[in-house]
Amino acid sequence: MLEKTLLIIKPDGVKRKLIGEIIKRVENKNLNIIEMKMERVTLAKAEAHYEVHKEKPFYKGLIEFITSGPVVLMVVEGENAIEIIRHLAGETSPTKALPGTIRGDFSLDILENVVHTSDSKENADKEIKNFFK
Repeated sequence: MLEKTLLIIKPDGVKRKLIGEIIKRVENKNLNIIEMKMERVTLAKAEAHYEVHKEKPFYKGLIEFITSGPVVLMVVEGENAIEIIRHLAGETSPTKALPGTIRGDFSLDILENVVHTSDSKENADKEIKNFFK
């Protein structure tokens, strides 16, 4: 099924110059990047993005980190794009992410884990609308 999903290269990925490597991995899976921009996430967009985690103890850290530097935001389209991008990213925790995944190869800790990926069609639609008008 043709889908759209959001992929964010977080501030640590931008700072560590991983943008090209991540784009290469996406394109190697024959997915299309149909929109892309670099920006510093505003507090309002960060709060909307992480709203589901608002009551969790790590929420403040998520907000501080995503707003700490520039990110690269991409809308990726393709057959089963959500599942493929999630697989490319790997598990959130670097101790569980397999080698060959973005997080398995580059993640430093649970917070600085290089990328964010949408986990469902509903969340992808919501997240894309938050960052792309």
